[in-house]
Amino acid sequence: MEKIQREISAPQIIFPELSYKIVGAAFAVFNELGWGLPEKDYQRALCIEFKKNGVSFEKEVYIPLEYKDEKISKYFADFIIEKKILVELKVVSKLGYTNAKQVLTYLNSANIKLGILVYFTKDGIKYRRIINSSIRD
Repeated sequence: MEKIQREISAPQIIFPELSYKIVGAAFAVFNELGWGLPEKDYQRALCIEFKKNGVSFEKEVYIPLEYKDEKISKYFADFIIEKKILVELKVVSKLGYTNAKQVLTYLNSANIKLGILVYFTKDGIKYRRIINSSIRD
């Protein structure tokens, strides 16, 4: 009985293969360019990596925020990968909650289940997977 319970409660990883490609591309870019460049340079390099690895993407995707069917604000996500995963890049010296909150806001507005926040830090690539729990599978 205990084994069955663990299987039921074990969380499923969402889009594992695609997530692996995204994070792998970020590591490849960091290994080549190092730390300290502007975010736009990492974004451009990631475009090249994604193309090289056959990952379809949209860059700088407009995401409106609506309230009662009226647009009240707008956001731009760095990437939406294969219409499944939102990717936001940050060049930071330390990780912060506000960046994760920003990605969650984007996920809610874009109606996307998974976001990956990629930090380019002086200590290497750090990343966080952020799940939009308001989207059901």
